[in-house]
Amino acid sequence: MKPSVDYHDDLLRRLKNRRYAVGYLNACLQDDDDGVFLLALRDVAQVHGGLRSIAGKTHLNREHLFRMLSKKGNPRLHSLRQLIGTFGFKLTLQAA
Repeated sequence: MKPSVDYHDDLLRRLKNRRYAVGYLNACLQDDDDGVFLLALRDVAQVHGGLRSIAGKTHLNREHLFRMLSKKGNPRLHSLRQLIGTFGFKLTLQAA
């Protein structure tokens, strides 16, 4: 029998691939629950050095980042742009 692989550990390993991370974030953005996308951003942040490191790069308060990237977070667009920019990504829109 094959040993089991922890889902979250495997997800974090896959999120190191930029294309996978973008696909993951876009898929989570399609969910009706905004909290799914925010938690996905937190997963990507974990791969990029964690929230403490990201806080230093974005000049956002670490506690603010923790609240912002919670299931009930309510980030401002400016904060989202800063955060996503640290991953080397940008926000774009496309026709539905």
